[in-house]
Amino acid sequence: VVLRPMVEADVDVVLDIDRQVHMEPWSPGLLAEQLAAVDRWHHVVADRAGEVVGHAALTVVADEGHVATVSVHPDEQGAGVGGRLLGALCRFAVGRGLDALTLEVRVPNERAIGLYRRFGFAPAGIRPGYYEDGPGGREDALVMWVHDIGEPAFLRRVGVAERAPGKKAHA
Repeated sequence: VVLRPMVEADVDVVLDIDRQVHMEPWSPGLLAEQLAAVDRWHHVVADRAGEVVGHAALTVVADEGHVATVSVHPDEQGAGVGGRLLGALCRFAVGRGLDALTLEVRVPNERAIGLYRRFGFAPAGIRPGYYEDGPGGREDALVMWVHDIGEPAFLRRVGVAERAPGKKAHA
């Protein structure tokens, strides 16, 4: 699997993956807006032999990053693609000089929660009814954070030798 920046030609397949793994997928217009907002958004895809098999996105808000999605085609789940995508977002955040990362995940999604924990994310609270499209109606979100992403332990975890001295966020 090769990780690369997402381009406009990837939108249809990314949306197809989203429809398969998310109850509330993104719209083509929203994705196009995000791709154009390179100062605030970073999208990466996992490409296996010319086929996009996963997608991840991070938005920058001040000195923090918000992991907006990590989506992997059902046939590729459990093969390490999600971890590779999340690692790419983390390395991007470190390179931008961000201080922390956050995300929301459905409370019953134990596989994703385990992945996020391996990257140092820790539970910070619950957002009741955050997702409107749960199997039985509204579903709670677990809010997770990882702070101090410039620290050596986090840098080792995501495969960065060291953060550039004085590197600060640009957004």
